[in-house]
Amino acid sequence: MLLSPNSIVIASRESALALWQAHHIRSLLQEFHSGLSVSVLGMTTEGDRRLDSSLAKIGGKGLFVKELEQALQDGRADIAVHSMKDVPMELPDGFMIAAITKREEPRDALVSNRFDSLQSLPAGSVVGTSSLRRQSQIRARRPDLQVQPLRGNVQTRLRKLDEDGFAAIILAAAGLKRLGLEQRITQLLEPEDSLPAVGQGALGIECRADRPELREFLAPLDDVPTRWCVEAERSLSRALAGSCSVPLGGYAQIVGDQMRLRGLVAMPDGSRLIEDEKTMRCSGSMPVAMGQEVAQRLADQGAKEILDSLP
Repeated sequence: MLLSPNSIVIASRESALALWQAHHIRSLLQEFHSGLSVSVLGMTTEGDRRLDSSLAKIGGKGLFVKELEQALQDGRADIAVHSMKDVPMELPDGFMIAAITKREEPRDALVSNRFDSLQSLPAGSVVGTSSLRRQSQIRARRPDLQVQPLRGNVQTRLRKLDEDGFAAIILAAAGLKRLGLEQRITQLLEPEDSLPAVGQGALGIECRADRPELREFLAPLDDVPTRWCVEAERSLSRALAGSCSVPLGGYAQIVGDQMRLRGLVAMPDGSRLIEDEKTMRCSGSMPVAMGQEVAQRLADQGAKEILDSLP
């Protein structure tokens, strides 16, 4: 029988959103494990320090998790909390995602002070987003708009909207909701207009693979439908070698006993956009196979040609 810990240290980035996520997991742990002592170790990652460059150019979203994994490795922390959309498709040897909590709103949100929807933006309007996935879809669906990169934490992006002349910005709705900024959402973009990022809206809890007692300890936080959806999305992305340098979307939903997985690969300029999907009956081994099948369908339509053409 594995012994349960009586104290837990959570490694977290120091942004307001990351700290909200860490304290949310702290509350859930204390709800399920009475008397548990939980502390949060705040850290600044390489991805947080280099806000003047696009993630695609400086190493990808893995820059947000490397320092946290080092804290796990050297014993300063027991677990790390991540937004699953920031977790690389391949974890380093010796680490595992022990639990994935119930998904928050997965869709992208349009935020604007002057217009009520993406469709109502006048031609030539400037739209800001940090994501190649969002940029490519906006350019494909609204080629008359100007899309400009926009990095920084949620508050920084909102301030740039308010001060720097953007007609609108697009970011994950989940982050706005978690920070109590839901009132800033102008429009939730349907997947048909902006297919979400793989893992968007879901929180993952990472720990060392040689600590099986933590997997058992975290089991009450693991939401099986969310895990299945995220595993299907990550399988799709992994099969296509997806990263933040690739305009790729993946979104799975479970309705009844059926899962629907949609995938997308696009040219960054929106000149070519490939989409496909599949629906299957849910089963334990289904998510990975389903992701691989949708990835193959995309590849058969030319997704690999797009990916191979990117730097």
